[in-house]
Amino acid sequence: MTGLLIFGGGYLGQAVGRMARDAGMNVAATSRSPEGRAALQAQGFVAIDPADEAQMASATRNAPAVLITVQPDAQGCPGLRAVIPALSRAGAWPDWIGYVSSTAVYGDRNGGWAFEDDALNAATVEGARRVKAETGWLDIGRGMGLTVQLFRLSAIYGPGRSVADRLRDGRARLTIQPGQVFNRIHVDDAARLLMASMRRPRPGGIYNVTDDAPSPAETVIRHAAARLGLPLPPQVDLNDPSISDAMRRFYLDNKRVSNARAKAELGWRPAYPSWREGLEAVLAAD
Repeated sequence: MTGLLIFGGGYLGQAVGRMARDAGMNVAATSRSPEGRAALQAQGFVAIDPADEAQMASATRNAPAVLITVQPDAQGCPGLRAVIPALSRAGAWPDWIGYVSSTAVYGDRNGGWAFEDDALNAATVEGARRVKAETGWLDIGRGMGLTVQLFRLSAIYGPGRSVADRLRDGRARLTIQPGQVFNRIHVDDAARLLMASMRRPRPGGIYNVTDDAPSPAETVIRHAAARLGLPLPPQVDLNDPSISDAMRRFYLDNKRVSNARAKAELGWRPAYPSWREGLEAVLAAD
């Protein structure tokens, strides 16, 4: 593939864009703000205003691969509302469309494993919106004959967005939930998995994007604080106002997420199979 359109040039989108650019692909990425588009241009991407129909049509015409990373809103997936009309206007038929979802679609598994073919049971509004967006993309794929794949991300972290950053700036909180575990994924491992899928498209493919080591948040925070030589953050109840809504949502679910399918079908292996290796990579990047 020679061209990639990223609808949502944020943290993950930029990481994928850099890998694609380094692999010789022409990369276009969207941002709603002028400042965001300037930042994308500074990295060598073609910056697109997603509200500009002409720009979107041109970008889809030149992109055999399209990645959607934006979160759904109350009206559904913004990518569906913008990308599909752009494809129609351009008469474009991408070889690969990837929609980035979340493992929140599984809901709580009481510590058990979650696999791609399991029934979905989202426990939050955000998770339910993801389920709706997934259904929309799969329906479009079948209806238009497009090669749509879904990617369910665990908690993503990396340079600038990690437990080390939260400990250093005082945002970290220690919340103890006995028996609660969840998976994580380093941003570079997630980007590598998406790139691997572009090389092996499968219509209707669904992949968990996650590490090998579901672990309690308490364990990660304690280790990271000791590694950095910092005091433990304050221990608070889950309902404390200092706990962000996003973090609170993670604590609602207790599950282990399998990445076996991505390994088997895409030949992918995480460079950071657990949060320990991932933390060291984050610190090395400082």
